[in-house]
Amino acid sequence: MKLVKGLQKWIDGYNEVKTLADELELAFDFYKDELVTEQEVDEAYAKALEHVENLELQNMLRDEADQMSCVLKINSGAGGTESQDWASMLMRMYLRYAETNGYKATMANLQEGDEAGIKTCTIQIEGDYAYGYLKGENGVHRLVRVSPYNAQGKRMTSFASVFVTPLVDDSIEVNILPACISWDTFRSGGAGGQNVNKVESGVRLRYQYKDPYTGEEEEILIENTETRDQPKNRENAMRQLRSILYDKELQHRMAEQAKVEAGKKKIEWGSQIRSYVFDDRRVKDHRTNFQTSDVNGVMDGKIEGFIKAYLMEFSSEEA
Repeated sequence: MKLVKGLQKWIDGYNEVKTLADELELAFDFYKDELVTEQEVDEAYAKALEHVENLELQNMLRDEADQMSCVLKINSGAGGTESQDWASMLMRMYLRYAETNGYKATMANLQEGDEAGIKTCTIQIEGDYAYGYLKGENGVHRLVRVSPYNAQGKRMTSFASVFVTPLVDDSIEVNILPACISWDTFRSGGAGGQNVNKVESGVRLRYQYKDPYTGEEEEILIENTETRDQPKNRENAMRQLRSILYDKELQHRMAEQAKVEAGKKKIEWGSQIRSYVFDDRRVKDHRTNFQTSDVNGVMDGKIEGFIKAYLMEFSSEEA
C-alpha cells in the first residue's frame, strides 16, 4: 500500500504539472489574441514553474528515510536568555514552516527558559517527505543582532543547535508473494512402530526471496513437522516465513537508522551551518552560500530556498 501511495503521488504531481502546462499554453494563445494580459501569462508561467521545481525537489529525495515524518529537536546554546530566546524563534520558524506546508506538528517536549525563550524542545512533524526536506536543517544556527536583553544595546551572537531524525513507523508490512512459494511434503520422522507417521504430514516450504533494497536473491527453506496434520504444519511454516521476512525488514530499518546516526554532522558551537544577521538583513547558509535579505520571511517559516539549495548541493552525495 505504501508503494501504491507513493506512485500515486507521482502520478498526481505529473497530472497537475501537465494541466498547468496546458493552461499556460492556452493563456499564451489568448494573449496573442489580446484576450488576456501579459501579467496573466506571467502568473500562469510562474505557477507551472513552481510545480515543476517541486517535483524536481521530490525527485532528489530517494532514500527510504526521506519519505518519512521526522523529529526535530532544538537546544539553546551558551548565553542564557539571549540564546534561549533565539531557540524559541527557531521553534516558531519550524512550526510556521510545518503549518504552511500542511504538516502536522506536535510538541513532544518543551522546557521553558529561565526568563524568556526555551532551553530545549522536541517537535514531531508528520507528513510525506518531512524528513527529506528538513534533514538539511541539522546543525548549529547562529544569530547576530542587537540584543533586547542587553542594557548597553550591544550586538550579540547567539547559537542554537537543530537535530533532525526520521520518525520510523512501527508498523512493518510483510509482503509474501505466492508465486515465489513452492511446497514439498514428506513423512515425519519417528522412533518406529506406531510412532512412524505413515502419511506425508511434514511440509517443506521454499521461498525465493529477493531483497527489495539490494536486489540480492536467496532461498528461504523452512521445514515443519509440529503436528500430524499437514494443513496445520503448512500454517506453521507460513507463520515462520512471516517472522523471517519481518525480521529482515526490521534489520534493514535498524541498519538505516544506524546509518543516519553515523552520518550525522557533529554539532559543535564553532561549526554553524547558517547565520542570521538581523541588523544587516541577511540570512546565509555557509554550506551552499545561498542567502536572502528576507529575514522576516525566513523567521516566518519561508525556508524553502535554503532547503532547495541544500538538496541541489548534497542530494547526489547522499544517494
